[in-house]
Amino acid sequence: MSAKADEAQHGRLDIESADTINAAQFEKPRMETLDRIDSESQKYEGIGNRHAMDPERRARVEKSLKRKLDARCSIFVLIYIMNYLDRNNIAAARLKGLQEDLKLDNTQYATCLSILYVGYILMQVPSNMFINRIQRPSLYIACAMLLWGLVSTLSGAVNNFAGMVTIRFFLGFVEAAFLPGALLILSKWYTRRELTSRNALLFCGNLISNAFSALIGAGVLSNMQGVLGHAAWRWLFWIEGTITMAVAISAAFILPDLPHNSRGFSEEELFVAQLRMTEDVGEADTDSADQGPFDGLIMAIKDVKIYLMMFTFAAYVVGLSFNAFFPSLTGTLGFDYVPTLLMSSPPWVFSCIVSLINAWHSDRTQEKFWHITGPILVGMSGFVISMSTLNVAARYVALFLQASSYAGFIVFYSWISSSFPRPPAKRAVAIALINAFSQLGNVAGSYVWDLKDNGYRKSYGIVTAMFGITILGTLAFRMILSNLNKKLGEQERAWETQPEVAQQTTEIMDGPNEALRMKKGFRYLV
Repeated sequence: MSAKADEAQHGRLDIESADTINAAQFEKPRMETLDRIDSESQKYEGIGNRHAMDPERRARVEKSLKRKLDARCSIFVLIYIMNYLDRNNIAAARLKGLQEDLKLDNTQYATCLSILYVGYILMQVPSNMFINRIQRPSLYIACAMLLWGLVSTLSGAVNNFAGMVTIRFFLGFVEAAFLPGALLILSKWYTRRELTSRNALLFCGNLISNAFSALIGAGVLSNMQGVLGHAAWRWLFWIEGTITMAVAISAAFILPDLPHNSRGFSEEELFVAQLRMTEDVGEADTDSADQGPFDGLIMAIKDVKIYLMMFTFAAYVVGLSFNAFFPSLTGTLGFDYVPTLLMSSPPWVFSCIVSLINAWHSDRTQEKFWHITGPILVGMSGFVISMSTLNVAARYVALFLQASSYAGFIVFYSWISSSFPRPPAKRAVAIALINAFSQLGNVAGSYVWDLKDNGYRKSYGIVTAMFGITILGTLAFRMILSNLNKKLGEQERAWETQPEVAQQTTEIMDGPNEALRMKKGFRYLV
C-alpha cells in the first residue's frame, strides 16, 4: 500500500466508494457558477447579488414565481388524467363487450394490456435524454400527447386481436414521453423541499383518472350503445381520444419550459428560479458544456443505486397492478356493470386525499422511507382482507385500503429525483430508466390477474409478496443513503481537521461522484 493510501486510512476516510470524494476538487467550477449568477443579478435593480439580495424583494419575486409556476404546471394533472384514461379505458370497455366483439380469449386480452408497456419501456430513456437537451420541452410533450390521442381514437376502429395489439403497442410508445418528461421538468423548477408535494399533485391526475374513467365509462357505455350503428365501447375510445387531442393543443401554450427561457415569467422571476435551484444543492442545474449526449446514460449505468431502485420499483408496480383490473375486482362484489363502475370511483378519491396528505407531510419532515412503506402496509392489509373474506362490505373497504397504497408510489418518484440531483443529464436518465424498467411490473401484472378463481385470491397473494419485496428494497436503499450521508459528514470534518490527509485521499480516488459537488452540508433524503 502507498504512503498516500496509508495516510488516508489513518484519517479514517473510507475510500472504497467513489461517493466519498471531497467537494473541494469541484469548488472552483461551483464558485464560477455562483459568480455568474452574481453577474447576471446586476440586471435587476435592487437585487444586488446572492449575498446582498433584498430579502423582501426576493420573497415577493419568489412568491409570484411559484404562483405562476403552480398554475401552469397544474395542466400536468389534466394531461395525466387523459394519459391514464387512454391507457386504461380498455378495462371499462371490456365490461361492455370489447372482448366478445374482438373474439379475444383471456390470454389475448392480457397480451393487449401488456404490449403497451413494451413500447412504453423502449421509448422512455431515449425520450428523456432528448427532452433534457431541447429548449422547448412544452412543445415536445404537447406533440406527443396529440399523437397518443390520435392513436387512442383509432382503438375504437379495430376489429380483431392483431389490430388491437398494434394500436396498444404504439400507444405505449408515444405515451412514454409524458411521465418521465413531466417529472424531469418539475425537478428543474422545484427544490427538494417542494418536489414531493408537487409530484403528488401530478399523480393526483393518475388517481383522479381512475375515478373519472369509471364515471365516464358508466355514462358512455350506458347511453351510446348502438348510436350510429356502433358499439358503446367504440364510442368510449373515440370520445376520450378526441378530448385528449384538444387538451394537447392547450398544453402547448400553457406548459412551462426551462427556468432560463420559459414564456410568461419576468426576467427577474426567471433569475430567482435559477438561483433557487443553485442554492438547493450548491450547483446550477445545468450540464457542463463539454458533456456529450450519452454522458448522462454512462453515469447512470455506473451507479449501483439505480439498479436497486429499478428492481424495487418494478416489484412495487407489480403490487399496484390491480389498478388495471379495478372494475373487475369491484365486480366481485356481485353488482351489475353500471353500479360496479360507479362504485369503482370512491376508493380513488380517497386515495387522492391520502396521497396529498402523505406527500405534504413528507416534504414537511424531509423523510421518505416511512412515507413509502406506510401506505404499502395499508395496501397489504387490504389485500389480506380480500383474500380472507367474501363479505361484501369488508371487500369494498379493502378496495379503499388497496387504492391508498398509491400514496407511497408518489413519494418514491420524488425519492428518485432527490437521490440523483446532479447533473441533470444523469437525473433525466435515472428517472426514465427506473420508470421504464418498472413497467415490466405492469407486463407481469397483466397476467397476475388472470388467476381469478376464488375471488382472485391467488392474485392477491402474489401482489402481497411483491409489496413485501418493495419494503425490503426501500430499506436497503435507505441504508445505502444513510451510509453515504455518514461518509459525507466524516469527510467534511476531515477537511476541517486534517486537510492534507483529505487532499491525499482525493488524489488517489478513481473519479468524482456528482453528490460531492454540492454545497457543504448536502445530505441525501432518507
